[in-house]
Order: sequence, then C-alpha cells, then structure tokens
Amino acid sequence: MYHGWVLTNVEDIADVTCGQTTPAVPCSELSGCNDVTMNTNLFAKDCYFLFAFALFRWPGNLGKSANHAVVVACLIVNGKNYGPHNFVVPLRDAETHMPLPGVTIGDIGPKMAYNGVDNGFLGFEQFRIPRMNMLMKHVKVSLPNSKYTRPPHAKVGYSAMVHVRAHMIATQAMFLAQALTTAIRYSAVRRQGEISNGEVKILEYQTQQHRLLPQLARSYAFIFTGRAVREYYHKVQKDVARGKVDDIAELHYITSGLKAVVTHLTGQGIEQARMSCGGHGYSKATNIPELYGVAIGGCTYEGENMVMLQQLARYLVKSAEAAQQGKPVGQLVDYLVKPSQPSLPSLRDYGGHLQAFDKAAKLQVIKASDRLRSLKASGLSDDEAWNANAVELNRAARVHTRQYIARKFNDYVCAVADVSCREVLQDLLHLHLNYELLDMAYYLLEVSLMAVQDGYLTGHQLDFMKEDMYRLLAKLRPNAVSLVDAWDYSDHELRSVLGRRDGHVYENLYKWAQDSELNRTQVLPTFDKYLKPMMHEARELSKL
Repeated sequence: MYHGWVLTNVEDIADVTCGQTTPAVPCSELSGCNDVTMNTNLFAKDCYFLFAFALFRWPGNLGKSANHAVVVACLIVNGKNYGPHNFVVPLRDAETHMPLPGVTIGDIGPKMAYNGVDNGFLGFEQFRIPRMNMLMKHVKVSLPNSKYTRPPHAKVGYSAMVHVRAHMIATQAMFLAQALTTAIRYSAVRRQGEISNGEVKILEYQTQQHRLLPQLARSYAFIFTGRAVREYYHKVQKDVARGKVDDIAELHYITSGLKAVVTHLTGQGIEQARMSCGGHGYSKATNIPELYGVAIGGCTYEGENMVMLQQLARYLVKSAEAAQQGKPVGQLVDYLVKPSQPSLPSLRDYGGHLQAFDKAAKLQVIKASDRLRSLKASGLSDDEAWNANAVELNRAARVHTRQYIARKFNDYVCAVADVSCREVLQDLLHLHLNYELLDMAYYLLEVSLMAVQDGYLTGHQLDFMKEDMYRLLAKLRPNAVSLVDAWDYSDHELRSVLGRRDGHVYENLYKWAQDSELNRTQVLPTFDKYLKPMMHEARELSKL
C-alpha cells in the first residue's frame, strides 16, 4: 500500500510528513471546506479522490519541510458524506521540493513562541490523489462499485488524535516540571528579608511555598496520570486489533478532558513559577517565558479546550441519565452509581478526601444534567438548551477530570515499592488532595440539587484541610529541591540561568547580560542620529 511506502521513507528520512486537521476558515463559511469527493465517473478506470477546494492552517513542519501530509477530510462517495477520514497526500516534488500542481503551501509567519518550527498553510484546488492514499485499516472504499465499509466503531478514526492527547499529558507535565525546577532551585538560592536569624532563602516563606509546592504536586500528578492514560491507550489499541472496541469511547472522552484541564493548569503553574522568581522571572534568562509560550499552545492545538470539555460533557450527561434510570455506566463514572454518604467522613484518613472528589464530580454532573433537562422542558431546542447550559457542563467536565487525576495520583503513589520514596510522594499526594479540594470547595458547600442537605463539607472541615495543607508545606520544604532534582534535567535541557544545578546564579546572570547584542558596542548609532541632537536642542532651550 502507498501509505506503507510513505512510512518506510519517513523512517529512512527519505520523506518528511506532517499531520493536518485545522481548516483555515470555518466550514460554514467555505463551501466544500475540508471535503474530499470521489469522482465516481472515473472510478472504474482510474479511481482517485478529488479535493475540489480546501484550505488548511497550522500544522508543524508543513510550511517549508514536509513533502507529505496526513489530511483529515470529509469523505463523499456518490454524493453521500461519510464524515472525517484520513488520507496520505503528497505535497511537494520529491526531487525539486516545489509544490505539486494544485497545491498552495507556505509558512504562516511568527508565532507567540515555538518559532523553530515552520507551521504552515496549505491549499488544494482540483487536486487528485489515488484511492490507495486513503488510510483503510478500519474503513474501506472498495472497487469496482465504490462500496463503503464502515469502521467497527465510529471513533476508531480518532486514534491518531487520541494518541497525541494521551502523550500531551506527560509533555505538559514536563513543561511544568522544567519551570518548577528553575523556580524552586532559584528560591533555594535567593535570599531576601529576615525571619529570625539573618537573611533567609525565599523558599522559607510560606507564601513562596504555597505558590510553588502545590504546583510541584500537580506536576507529579500529571506525570502519573499521563503514564496511566498511555497504558490505557495501548490496552485499547490491542483490544481494537482483536476486534474489541468497547473502551474506545471512554478513552476518547477522558483524553479530551485531560487535554483541556492539564494544559490550562500547566499554563497557570508555569506563570506562578515565573512570578515566584521576581523581576528575573520576566527575563529570558530563566527560559520560563519560552516554556510558557510553547506550553500554552496546548490549550488550542489538538482540540480547543472549550470544545474538548463539551465533548466530555456529552458523555457525562449520557452517563448521568443512565445512572438515574438504573442502567449500567462506564468505569470512568462509577461514582454516579456508588452510594455516597450525606456528609464527609473523617479527614484524618485521606480516603475521605478521595470520597470528596467523587462527591464533587457526582454533584456537578447531576446538577448540569438536571439543568439541561429543565431547559429543554421550558421549550428550548436541544441545541439552545445545551448552549444555555454550557458553563455548567464545562464545570462538570473539569471536576470529573480533576477527580480522575486525584484517583490516578493516589493509585500510583500507593504502588511505589520504596518506603522512603513513597512517604515523600504521599506528602505530595496529600498536599494535592487538600489544595485541590480547597479550590473546588464551591462544589461541595453549595446546596445540592440532588439532595436536601446544605452541602457536603463544613467550614470546620475546610479549616482542617487548610491547617493540614500548611503543615504539609512546611514538611515538604526540605525535600523540595530533591523532588525537582529527581527529574534530572540537565542545564543544557533547562537552558535557564536561574535554574542552574550548581546554584551559581548571579555571576552567570551577569555573563548572560553581557552577551546581549546591544552590548557589542558601548555607543549605538542611534545616539548620534537621534539622542545627541535632541539633547543639544534641549540644552539650548534650557539656557533660554
């Protein structure tokens, strides 16, 4: 098959390939956007697919490097639209690297960050590809009568996107980990102010600990969750190869939620790391601005976050309706059918914290589902009711995802064999549980739509969690540097003057500043051209 030949050449670096899914303009504004139409008149003699007109934007390596792309486009056979499918499409001549006839291609220009990658635009006009260029492992268009064979599951075609989202969790955790390595190392070097005996390291201040250590716990949580999702992804892929497709939908939904929540929280965490470095945090010497610019793009690529949350929300609403009707639900949402206590049990056992996560997710999912049903009953159409309820639905998706992260973090920490390592990771886990529940307290304190009691948490329990969080901040302080050193990022990888492993920050910060292009000469040409005449004029005027 053609795509097998392309993959062989990619592995041998004979071809450079990129992926393409993003239309440059909304499909509603461009007739035929993202569509691939089969020309059935020529099907029997010379089968091919035809891009009548399509315009795309953003894929990495597309602008100047790639000579092939995997294009996601709607397949139309004999006038019937079968939805998105994947096609391997040649873009450039293999010898000259010039665009093929019917292909318009180029770089989109400077971005917020990540400018070492040539993200590009791509246009097709009356461009044909052979039938064999369609990826047909799970779906087929057969000769000679254009027969379309459906995939075993509607979301099998999403496997490439799900694969990327599954790996994005670990990648985002890495971005956050690098920013925190710089911020925590610098906080253990920088001294400012006094507490009792002379100047202290700024990491001794509780405010600095509260700014950084919960983010440190989140980064570990994301690392463990990313590992769990990748394992789940590989399990599902093996199941699909055996014809078992039961878990495809759940994998799609949980990776959608994780992609949205983790990228958003990672952006927040990197910004906290930057601000914790004071004025130096605004300097490129930290490499944190570049990290932020690269990481925050994750909120948009591979599915804009609001859209991802809405996809998960649809699954949650269906699950809530099934639970209320006494039907079975998926493992991801088993908290909807598990009996829950009317109030939180003892917080001295952190199992109570995990139950609180379950309760928060259950309350918000059922609240969003009930409100959607109420809006429909008021006369709104399905689409109108969904839009009027979108904020509550997104909240349900976020709370559900944070519950999933907490559970996976707990599972992995409990499985650590080394006792001393497990004790430190348990402190991180408990800090995470306290910090996240305090942040989510709204969902547990408000009057529930599904019960008559006022809230699940009491003010006394919230105060207990705060005090426990403060205790854990102080307990984790001596291990903070070791916890970031455990990631073993080299100075070459961090590219951060403030995050140097040897702690020699200030002398190297001075050397870094000396290398600025503006310091290659003491007097810039602009002085004689602009500043000097202006200063002379001002002096003459001052004499008057």
